[in-house]
Amino acid sequence: MRIVSWNVNGLRACAKKGFGRFLAQSKADVVGIQEVRASEQQLDPRVRRPKGWHTAFVAASRPGYSGVAIYSRDPPSRVETALGLPTFDEEGRFIVAHFGRLAIASVYFPKGSGKERDNSRVPYKLDFYRCVFDRVQHLRRRGPVFVMGDFNTAHQAIDLARPDTNQKSSGFLPEERAEMTRWLEAGWVDTFRARHPNEPDHYTWWRQWGGAREDNVGWRIDYVLASASAAKRVRNAFIWPHVQGSDHCPVGVDID
Repeated sequence: MRIVSWNVNGLRACAKKGFGRFLAQSKADVVGIQEVRASEQQLDPRVRRPKGWHTAFVAASRPGYSGVAIYSRDPPSRVETALGLPTFDEEGRFIVAHFGRLAIASVYFPKGSGKERDNSRVPYKLDFYRCVFDRVQHLRRRGPVFVMGDFNTAHQAIDLARPDTNQKSSGFLPEERAEMTRWLEAGWVDTFRARHPNEPDHYTWWRQWGGAREDNVGWRIDYVLASASAAKRVRNAFIWPHVQGSDHCPVGVDID
């Protein structure tokens, strides 16, 4: 089974750049999408429900903002689309598909930077992290859980190209990194880093100017985290920087 996550930075735009081709060639069984930036009704039918795929979407109340989705080859036995707190649910950032005992979440964690390019949204971001943590901690009591998506945090210096100049930037603040550490200390496994512990230059997001992607000046902020029982099933963890169509690239795992 292959599970893939991708922040598409606008699904309608990504669809024009080959999203359908990506789905067909990915050999994925489950694909989690973040930053859909459209309601389900605004999507072309071929994107909303491609042949051979089951889909579930969660949109933000604000048009053209946020949004998550899950595409799966097999129909989920159940889908959760809310955390139960309006302050989070109105931004459309959380969805979980259940396949029997296995739960797979697609989550778009907030940025900490505000409209004024400050760090004013960091408290909201950390509160969202904690709310999701509590939910998935509960889910892992029932069976294996994967939490995939854009976490908007580079955990360690190895996870971004310019750590020294980003010490005060949201995405690499001590309190954000500490929250990631809390997850790992609670038993969640960073599936990619577990298999590539000391390998630098693996990134999942690049700025869209200045040749950042061409020069590989990026950040690893997209993850597939696994509960302990889920991590035992992982055979391979990967990043696909060659896949174009967004300022992020897909990440994923192959599992038994």
